[in-house]
Amino acid sequence: MPDMLPLANTLLIVISGIALVTGRIAIARRNVAIHRASMLTATVFAVLFLVVYVVRWAMFGSTPYTGQGAARTIYFGLLIIHSIAAVVVIPFVLGALKYARREAFDEHRKRARIAFPIWLFVAVSGWVIYWMLYHA
Repeated sequence: MPDMLPLANTLLIVISGIALVTGRIAIARRNVAIHRASMLTATVFAVLFLVVYVVRWAMFGSTPYTGQGAARTIYFGLLIIHSIAAVVVIPFVLGALKYARREAFDEHRKRARIAFPIWLFVAVSGWVIYWMLYHA
């Protein structure tokens, strides 16, 4: 079971990232219903990722990175930036959701324009970190 959790966790953030991009494309095409559903899906799967990650970490600890040389430097550099971005994006996502719910779309757009690229970076860098940790 513990061996499957990193893959399951990564699949959660992959789904979140796909839904995030789908939502961005939908709103660019003025399809508000698809945008709303996609962004809520992205949020739910990001929250599920976080819950599974924290529970997995609490139960089994972290997996040490065993790579050496430049790969090690790249891995830890990416991990640090990824971790900071993951924390920084939270208030922007929560603000975007809050203003969308209130139908204050000018405020929603301001936060979403900041949140989207950071969130996408966090999702993609999470995939890369998983690959480097378990498959490189």
